[in-house]
Amino acid sequence: MQRAAPQTFERVLSSMCTEPHPDAREAAARFLATNPGDPATYAEISELEARAVAGLGRLAGFDVPEPGSVTVDTGSGIRTTATPDAPNGYITSGGTEANIQAVRSARNRSDAADPNVVAPESVHFSITKAADVLGVELRTVPTDEDHRVDVDAVSAAIDSETVLVVGVAGTTEYGRVDPIPALVDLAHDAGAYCHVDAAWGGFLLPFTDHEWNFAHAPIDSLTIDPHKCGRAVIPAGGLLFRDAAGMDALAVDTPYLESTSQASLTGTRSGAGVASAVAAMDALWPDGYRREYERADRLARWFAAKLRERSVDVADVELPIVVGDLDGQTFHALRDRGWRLSRTGDGLVRVVVMPHVTREMLRAFLGDLDAVR
Repeated sequence: MQRAAPQTFERVLSSMCTEPHPDAREAAARFLATNPGDPATYAEISELEARAVAGLGRLAGFDVPEPGSVTVDTGSGIRTTATPDAPNGYITSGGTEANIQAVRSARNRSDAADPNVVAPESVHFSITKAADVLGVELRTVPTDEDHRVDVDAVSAAIDSETVLVVGVAGTTEYGRVDPIPALVDLAHDAGAYCHVDAAWGGFLLPFTDHEWNFAHAPIDSLTIDPHKCGRAVIPAGGLLFRDAAGMDALAVDTPYLESTSQASLTGTRSGAGVASAVAAMDALWPDGYRREYERADRLARWFAAKLRERSVDVADVELPIVVGDLDGQTFHALRDRGWRLSRTGDGLVRVVVMPHVTREMLRAFLGDLDAVR
């Protein structure tokens, strides 16, 4: 059988995943056959998962102790750190699982007869999946001219049956950050929970002045993915809760495992993803991630300026996503030259400046753009 080779990232401009850090690759290989879904049996990977949750907590604004001071309850499968203010959570298969679980936890903690979730139209499509699977109504509200959620529209959509308000910190299309503190206030005033989807933005936002995390507002849950800008291997998403009640609402009994309960959505999970997340964060937090954010930010702004020089209408850059208006013929011609490009919902071309994207890549893209226009 001919040995298959994976696609390189040489011309990938559409993906929010990237090349893993070398330490993450090595750690993943060592833990390929471990299952965090049964933490009593696989104690070593369970301890690493506690470290991963603590690391994500540090990124997301919790005052979490340094690695080595975490504890894990292998009986319940619910991992916590040593301080009462630290998050509860686990390493998911990605942002979709984390978002579904956030909706599920809010629904399970509510006594609403007809629960609904309020979210901006910019929310990731995983929330649509969550509403469908869980049988809750999804109420999407408009965004403003800057592609952030309209707070007044959120307020108008909330009612006594609202169980969750969702904000996005790093939208998939434009890289925008919703006004999270205002959304938390609206949710809590209505007796609902507030979830923040920072799946992509969470490893970039600590180096900005945005208000998005647990330290900025009393949000209830947050999605943050190590396998995106965190440089872990796939699959390695993350779900954090402010308190244990969020995880408790997800737990089911598992009498035939060594562990007595399980809070994750999937049963068997990837120990490779967990180990790689710890390795990547150990290698890169905070200075490595800061350098990468600053590099990507400079590169995205440079690229946006080069597109404007070519009379391309380009949206303002907030986080390192560049969105521009290229006609369909040009878009398909660039795709034919091997560039992996995607569009926003309103048809604009979207370039995500991930760690594998270099200035040389973007110069080559611009050369092809000039050739096909």
